[in-house]
Amino acid sequence: MLELPLKIDFTGKVVVVTGAGGVLCGTMAKAFAQAGAKVAALDLNQESVEKLAAEVREEGYICQGYKANVLDAEELEAVHQQILSDLGPCDILVNGAGGNNPRATTDNEYHHEKTEGQKGFFDLEPSGVDFVFKLNFQGTLLPTQAFAKDMVERKSGCILNVSSMNAYIPLTKIPAYSGAKAAVSNFTQWLATHFAGTGIRCNAIAPGFLVSNQNRSLLFQEDGTPTARSNKILSGTPMKRFVEGEELLGGVFFLCDDQAASAITGVVLPIDAGFAAYSGV
Repeated sequence: MLELPLKIDFTGKVVVVTGAGGVLCGTMAKAFAQAGAKVAALDLNQESVEKLAAEVREEGYICQGYKANVLDAEELEAVHQQILSDLGPCDILVNGAGGNNPRATTDNEYHHEKTEGQKGFFDLEPSGVDFVFKLNFQGTLLPTQAFAKDMVERKSGCILNVSSMNAYIPLTKIPAYSGAKAAVSNFTQWLATHFAGTGIRCNAIAPGFLVSNQNRSLLFQEDGTPTARSNKILSGTPMKRFVEGEELLGGVFFLCDDQAASAITGVVLPIDAGFAAYSGV
């Protein structure tokens, strides 16, 4: 009799999720808890993760919320020590913290179309670009330094990074975010190689277009109708729709399952409704 590879059972595993104050990573934190894991939900917004943790506990699962700045190594190590005391050593780390910033975004897609008053390439603020790179790249590197120590000591574990479809082909208007996510994909491969002899696997997901609080104003008008950018996205997506946050969970669970994905490390899995497969023709 074959042993089926997918059980979706993380009972006893300690799962650390950064960026859990947001909708997408909050959903991942809830899902891992529902699958039996002991979840540590981390976010800069303490109120958000404490509310999330309380909701999860009310449903009968295990979750603790922790305030953590993913760009502060000392704070991350302090949280690491607290999680060791509260839940135990980390088995799975989901590096979900990240995002874009208006200071690193242009108003126009093409330079020759720039009109007076619009922010173009030459108006991008260095501090904004620097923030986006730090948040996405160092915000992945520093939590890994803090929590992968547990995995090295136990010779097992899984790291899951959150990249983006922007990492493959950059989107217009968001050069810093696209470049930073490309760095996350590259770092995922680097980590997979670096930790190959330790029993640690490292992979990433690359979500396609999801509607979130961060991009809602880019995709929809105030009256709820799609923007021109939204229409362009959907016309280039074979499934003609946005990806739902919960649709990421299958890929997340698969890559974090030590049995189902035991030989998989260093991959970046697109979850994009076909966007990357379509040439536009």
